[in-house]
Amino acid sequence: MATIDADCHVIETERTWEYMEGSDRRFMPRSVHSSDPSLADAEREHWLIDGRLHNRRGNIGKDTSEASREMADIDARLRHMDELEVDVQVLYPTVFLDPITDRVDADLAISRSYNCWLSDICSRSRGRLRWVAVLPLLTINKAIAELETARQHGACGVFMRYMEADRLLTDPYFYPLYEAAEAQNVPICIHASSGSFTTQGTFLRAGGLPLFKLGVIGAFHSLAISEVPDRFPGLKFAFIEVSSQWIPHVVHDLAARFAKGMNKQSADGLLARKRFYVACQTDDDLPYVLTYAGEDNLVIGSDYGHADTASEIAALRNLQENSAAGAQAINKILTDNPAQLYGIS
Repeated sequence: MATIDADCHVIETERTWEYMEGSDRRFMPRSVHSSDPSLADAEREHWLIDGRLHNRRGNIGKDTSEASREMADIDARLRHMDELEVDVQVLYPTVFLDPITDRVDADLAISRSYNCWLSDICSRSRGRLRWVAVLPLLTINKAIAELETARQHGACGVFMRYMEADRLLTDPYFYPLYEAAEAQNVPICIHASSGSFTTQGTFLRAGGLPLFKLGVIGAFHSLAISEVPDRFPGLKFAFIEVSSQWIPHVVHDLAARFAKGMNKQSADGLLARKRFYVACQTDDDLPYVLTYAGEDNLVIGSDYGHADTASEIAALRNLQENSAAGAQAINKILTDNPAQLYGIS
């Protein structure tokens, strides 16, 4: 069975946007440089997207080659995977971890070009690189159409942030997308990120934890008490790059709420019943977490290509060698659970 890295990244380049055609090309992101001498080299290069600047080099892992993380050399990426003893990587974006536009036509053009780029890359990887589609969520019917196209070209999930524009993921606005994702057997993958300019402006100075991660945990909680998992009984949700250490606290809180009659549910086996998957990290207290999460709903990612607090290039190998969680649980985290989540056979 394949060892699956459930959270890896690509670093977008000028090639990412070369798939734009016709009038879409007016939205093509451009690389710009700051001459401010007070900035470090990594802070000087930006993407200019729809009139806004986005840091381009601020979160780059030094343990990966440029050709590999930017997909200029797919064989180099595959060779590095061999060194890391990883059979399959699931790819998430980098620039889309922030909101990038509030214009419908720009949203469609930019996300469509990204998906074409990933489809092209993964088609040349002999099945070892899989990808999660970025959708133009400002217009739900366009998002559904793009999902259908992305799925036909190999996408194994839908990338979402804990807020999209100023909507929570429990908003009925997203129900048609959830119905389409359920029908096509692709999970909703909620990655540490912010999709709202309002949220970003509020929390930007507070740091990465409140800006990118706490909202994902909040989305887990709000989805768990909502009608969404029952309304779409075949739909899977993944909560990526926020560790798993918080699961006991959130499940404990939900159990207390359910016991007080705030919702006619039980917290027993909650992740399995809701089809919720969470990406753990090697420094999580996995024996403790597993008592609340169960063995069938944890996955693990290396955050390949990045250099933040979740990054651990050899995470899968380290988990296998050092974890006290037990061989059966580890095998499920490395293989069975991500295969089930992403539909990888």
